[in-house]
Order: sequence, then structure tokens, then C-alpha cells
Amino acid sequence: MHIYMISPSGAVRDKAALRLGVKRLKLLGHAVELDQDALTAEQRFAGDDESRLAAVARAAASGADIVMLTRGGYGLTRLLKRLPYKAMAASIKSGTQWVGHSDFTALQMALLAKTGACTWAGPHACVDFGRAEMDDITLACFEDMAQGRGEGAGWKLPAADLAHLPKKALLAENAILWGGNLSVLCSLVGTPYLPQVKGGVLFLEDVAEHPYRVERMLTQLLNAGVLGQQKAIVLGSFTDYKLTPHDKGFKLQSVVDWLRTQVKTPVLTGLPFGHVATKLCLPVGKPVTLLREGREAFLLWAHPSH
Repeated sequence: MHIYMISPSGAVRDKAALRLGVKRLKLLGHAVELDQDALTAEQRFAGDDESRLAAVARAAASGADIVMLTRGGYGLTRLLKRLPYKAMAASIKSGTQWVGHSDFTALQMALLAKTGACTWAGPHACVDFGRAEMDDITLACFEDMAQGRGEGAGWKLPAADLAHLPKKALLAENAILWGGNLSVLCSLVGTPYLPQVKGGVLFLEDVAEHPYRVERMLTQLLNAGVLGQQKAIVLGSFTDYKLTPHDKGFKLQSVVDWLRTQVKTPVLTGLPFGHVATKLCLPVGKPVTLLREGREAFLLWAHPSH
């Protein structure tokens, strides 16, 4: 597979991780092409807005099998008015898979809203392929996506979920899978870059956000009418925050418990996705079926053929 690597968000500071990530991908048999500005830095960004826009355009024109981000960070929301949506959608129609997470959520949501094109929530070069020990599940899911053989993913639900879920096995059918980073998603509310998905499966994750801030962002989506319109809400990992004595027992589970009192929509947790080592590859914008058998949850989709 030909992988074209870009840095449309934050500057790459850990160049050793990037070198290791590229090496790993090459050992897997992929041909890796690093965009000419992938290592550029301008303040906290991987180059100024113009250079990062140009990198996205080059990726769309590259003819690569996969476009992968080096890393996330922040920067794509600055570009949303000017991204080459038609070119990106055309590349996807021609078989290019765009993959990433975190700040990439902005591009994914905007592209879905503007064109309906499907992208992949998945690993980055630095933090995933460039970590000291590559996660086996992340690698397997990525290779399934790359080879066009993945048809779904499953995970084990926490036991505490069971009392709050419908007895039926089928929770959603032919439902658009969408979402990603909660902070980024909330920043798009009230803009033309938030997809108007009704009857979808919304998945969410975040990093370095205290549970009260997670709840505040969920409240925004609730009050905007987004959460109540979904067939299911699936929560991934919320990591790297610190509780304080002031919280007096208020924790992430408190937020989940509160959310379940606010919506009739089933809320599932434990999705292996977020700023963690183990990441599924999830087809954003694609119709999925969500099933539950006991504590086993399954997201199923038909994979596009190459």
C-alpha cells in the first residue's frame, strides 16, 4: 500500500517517533511517502495555514491508498473554510482511505457534512506506530482497513452497562457512524461543518478533559438536540485528567450515569478508541449495525472493495 503522510495540525516534535512509525509501516510492506512539509513548524503548528492547506491538497492528488496523519494537536479548524472538499471526496471515491483521530475529527466532520464522504477514525504515525511497543489490536485493525478485509469490530462492555441497555440484541441498523473527539465536535456546533446526522451511532472520546468538562460538552450536544436524535451513543476512552478533593466523588462514571438520565438513547461504554494504545479503525460516515450479545458489543459494516 502507498501511504501518504501529512501534518495538517500540530508540529511534529518527536521526530524519533515519526522515524520509528515510518520504519514499522515499511516493514509491513507499505510504501511511505512523507509530504514535503510534514516536518515544518510555525509556532505550535506544522507550518502556516497556507502550507498545511497545500499539504492536504497534495495528499488528495497523490493517488495514495492511504492518507495518514503524523499526529493530531490543533490546527484543522482554522482551515475548514478553505479545505479542498471536492478533491478529497474525489480521492476517496477513487479508493484513497483517509485515517486519523483527535484534531482530524474536524476534517472528518466537515468532509462528511459537505460531501458525505467516508473517512476512517484510526491511528497516527507518531503516537501509534511510533510508540515503543506497537499495540497488536491497533495494528491488526489498521491492516484489515488497509487491505479492505475488515467488516466490523467488537469489544467487551463493562458489566455496569448491562442494566441500562435494552434487552434486544439489535440496537441500531443502517445507522451512520460518526463522531470522534468530543472537544472538536463541540467546536463545530452551530457551524456548517457539523453533520446533521439523525438516527446515527455517535461515538465520542477525549483526552485531558476533567469529567465536569466532559459533562459540560455533552450538555452542549444535548441542548443542541444532537444526542437525542441518535440511535446509540458509544463512549470510548477519556484519559489523562486528574480528580481533586473538591470533586467529592464526582467522576467519569458520574457523567455517564447523568447522561443516561437525560436521553432515552442507549449509551454504551468501553469502546477501544481514543488517546490510548488500543484503537479500532472505525468507518466514519458509513452505515453500521450495532449489536449486543450479553457483554459483547459489535459494530458491523460492509467494507468498500478496492
